[in-house]
Amino acid sequence: MSVMIVGADRLGGIEKNLAAQGFHVAAHVCGRSAADHRCVPIPRAATLVVVLVDYVNHVTARNIKKQAKIQGVPLVFARRSWRSLTEQLQRRGVT
Repeated sequence: MSVMIVGADRLGGIEKNLAAQGFHVAAHVCGRSAADHRCVPIPRAATLVVVLVDYVNHVTARNIKKQAKIQGVPLVFARRSWRSLTEQLQRRGVT
């Protein structure tokens, strides 16, 4: 399963932990630049979008949510911690 991650400058161990769970990080966007606020393209290969809410502003999160809904890609909002991310993935039934 390919994942697009929005938020955080560095992913730390999250990328390694996702790989151990069978996920592939297709794209990572930090979400801080002005261009990211307007439109962040979701890759066609992405089957899941993860938004790390600690590091993304409201405009970027809203635009990603809108695009994910249009493309029919599941969306998960979590804090930038492995525990929070696994809890949200389990709630969505992804893992």
